[in-house]
Amino acid sequence: MSIILGIETSCDECSASILLHEKEVLKPLSISTFSQIELHQPFGGVVPEVASRNHLEQIEPVIWDALAQAKMEIDDVDAIAVTNRPGLIGALLVGVTAAKSIAYAKHKPLIPVHHLEGHLMSAFLTSPKTGTPKIEFPAIFLMVSGGHTNLHYIEEAPAFWKPTMLKDSLIGHSIDDAAGEAFDKTAKILGFPYPGGKWIDEQAQKGDRNAFELPRGLKQRDSYDFSFSGLKTAVLLLAKRLEMEGSLAQALPDVCASLQEAILDPLLRKATLLCKEKKAKSIVVVGGVAANSRLRQRLMEESPVPVLYPDLQYCTDNAAMIAAAGAIRFSQGHGLMSQDFLKLNAFAIAES
Repeated sequence: MSIILGIETSCDECSASILLHEKEVLKPLSISTFSQIELHQPFGGVVPEVASRNHLEQIEPVIWDALAQAKMEIDDVDAIAVTNRPGLIGALLVGVTAAKSIAYAKHKPLIPVHHLEGHLMSAFLTSPKTGTPKIEFPAIFLMVSGGHTNLHYIEEAPAFWKPTMLKDSLIGHSIDDAAGEAFDKTAKILGFPYPGGKWIDEQAQKGDRNAFELPRGLKQRDSYDFSFSGLKTAVLLLAKRLEMEGSLAQALPDVCASLQEAILDPLLRKATLLCKEKKAKSIVVVGGVAANSRLRQRLMEESPVPVLYPDLQYCTDNAAMIAAAGAIRFSQGHGLMSQDFLKLNAFAIAES
């Protein structure tokens, strides 16, 4: 059994969590998150300097709050896990520096965590509603967030994951925008506040999904990669035309419904195709876009195997998923002590 303190500051969520790891159970005992959405809304997207400065202000309060929620002291923690890649470099450095400082002062092991591995691990967090997830392997993991859209084929449970598993299991990825980024950028074109994905989801429920023909990138069957860049231009041209005709406001639900299908179609088609090709036993969807209601509805209807999701609170960036990834690596003996972690750095890109 181990108690892990997780810290996440890769973008615009400052989060800390205390997690219990015992055998196959990864149970969050607390989670404290400060969201910066209101700070970035006036700019229509995340401003790196604003994000890193706010992390500096919030990192200490969220850590103490997570400990207080779990009714624990820092000495009760066995190890500290922190996101050190990929993300906004200034934001990452706040979390890494805080984690290194605590680990050094309290003589605790430190585990650097890849943010995307954290998203994969979010599916294994014990839920107060449903208990410990039972994911059957091999499984297809569809990672859809504001920064990444990846397809992974994973054959084993996390306890057996190698340090290179993210690279080894990757089958396809977006060659330009991520799906969540496509939602946010097109939502901005249509006049919705940041982040725009939830507004498109809401409007789309009232619209006609076949009202407008919008492009689907990389349709060919021999590629599991994604592309959403051309979609932004198509939506921009459509919005300008409708605005000139004076019908944009009236057509907005139809535009959102058509747009949402254009983003989701490649995700669903390629995930289900890969599932059949690999004879996978389950599909797991992680990341912020996993909260999209239409994505869940269509997967329920179209998937040939059971589909699993993290709890909604674990879909977006959070420290519980980082603690979970750190707990697995700690159990494998990958914790760093002071002579090693003092040299630990943060990296904006996924690969070193």
